[in-house]
Amino acid sequence: MALHLRNRASLGRCVVSSWIIQRRAENFSTPFIFAAQSIAIIRIGPYRSTLICSLQSSTPIVSTTIIAVDAMNNPKTVLITGASSGIGYELAKLFAHDGHNLVLVARSGGKLAQVADELHRQFNISTKPVTMDLATAAAPQLLFDQLQQQGVIVDILINNAGYAKYGQFSRIPLQESDGQIQLNIATLTALTKLFLGPMLERRSGKIMNVASTAGFQPGPLMAVYYATKAYVISFSEALANELKGTGVTITCFCPGATDTGFQYRAENADSRLFKTLRPMGVKKVARDGYRGLMKNKTLVISGTRNWIVAETVRFTPRKLATAISRWVSEKA
Repeated sequence: MALHLRNRASLGRCVVSSWIIQRRAENFSTPFIFAAQSIAIIRIGPYRSTLICSLQSSTPIVSTTIIAVDAMNNPKTVLITGASSGIGYELAKLFAHDGHNLVLVARSGGKLAQVADELHRQFNISTKPVTMDLATAAAPQLLFDQLQQQGVIVDILINNAGYAKYGQFSRIPLQESDGQIQLNIATLTALTKLFLGPMLERRSGKIMNVASTAGFQPGPLMAVYYATKAYVISFSEALANELKGTGVTITCFCPGATDTGFQYRAENADSRLFKTLRPMGVKKVARDGYRGLMKNKTLVISGTRNWIVAETVRFTPRKLATAISRWVSEKA
């Protein structure tokens, strides 16, 4: 019986002489004979396990010592806001693919239910859709209390929900500016505070705050949005420092322009940023964020070009950086 392993660095092949799966509350054991040393993720039917294998000699096929951890016995629960589309949806797929259960939050109830059903059927995981407008002051506490009452323990929090509005600040309705500040800053801060406490008690957890490369410089024509993302970066980096040694990690994820449909709600789809410079694909962006989170990185910038721009801004005169930012945001 041939079995293929997906190695972190390369593809390995192993030959199985015999196998037994014993699924207990905290045990998963399988005797194997391997043809190569590997650290891999293996899936047998509904079972997904991390296998850590070490060769006992240099002969072509030898017995190995295997430590197997059945992720299905102790699945992580991931809460993702803004999960019905874009980066949130792609992150949900990545977590589901790796066997994690999902709590998906968004305003669009019908679409959210469809996403939850799709991921449940495709990956055989537990999904819980929660229809909620997080751009209200009461929403974070309401969401936290609801999950607490239902006994849902959130191991990983993804603060992805956010939005922008294009135009001169003086002409944008105050309600739109307040909405951005509420969702992009206040809700993100409140959710981080609420779910951080239980994580610290367990000494385990991950939080990803989705910011943007917009947060590295001022942004004329999207002044409030750029400012909210600057807050997310500063807040996340400071919190990551405070939480060292606690078992809880903070990752600030900074995508650049991404092809998600975000630009149509923001009304800047005709800007040079999207028309001339071309956005990155959402799948690639989500993978960058996911990998950075799992590696416990504090700051993750998706894309080499975006990283260069973010670093260059640090050495650019502020007025020049602001002028360039405006030029990029203007209609193409």
